[in-house]
Amino acid sequence: MTKRSRTAALAIVGAASFALAGCREDPVDARAFPDLQSCQASVGPDSLFSRQDCETAFAEAQTLHAETAPRYDSREVCEEQYGAGNCDTEAQATGGGSGSIFMPLIAGYLIGNMLGGRGIGAQPMYRGADGRFTTPGGGTSYANNTGRAKLTPQAFAKAPVTAGKPPMSRATAASRGGFGTRSTGTGLRGFGG
Repeated sequence: MTKRSRTAALAIVGAASFALAGCREDPVDARAFPDLQSCQASVGPDSLFSRQDCETAFAEAQTLHAETAPRYDSREVCEEQYGAGNCDTEAQATGGGSGSIFMPLIAGYLIGNMLGGRGIGAQPMYRGADGRFTTPGGGTSYANNTGRAKLTPQAFAKAPVTAGKPPMSRATAASRGGFGTRSTGTGLRGFGG
């Protein structure tokens, strides 16, 4: 390789590294709440979110729950993932759908103050059989469903739609870590008060 080729190659690698570093998104302020009332009760003069933000995020979390919650072919398989009493039929959980498909109950929701004028982000949270909480994609689990944290905007990315898709069986759930897509992350995050 000539000196000029090496210099050009190094410049390209350096520019690519710089571009990738510039694409990294800064963490956003986020809160987790077990329900809408808890979010609204936390609103004060120094709050990140307004009462309207709480309502908007809660409605978004409910919509995402109906579209993206993991779905199972039996209550037993769902409860293996989320614990006894933490699952219901799709028809009861969403007001539509099948009575023979089961999904976890919402156990809280995340609300994030998105950067760049993108408004508020939200995600439903589910309590796992291990007592930890996770969002529909299942990539990250949280110690509890209350408190504050700094999360990447990716934590608010919409999980794949599961509504209308075949529910997971015991074998599918085991191969996918309990979620509708392969579980990709095992990072554990907690919320502080």
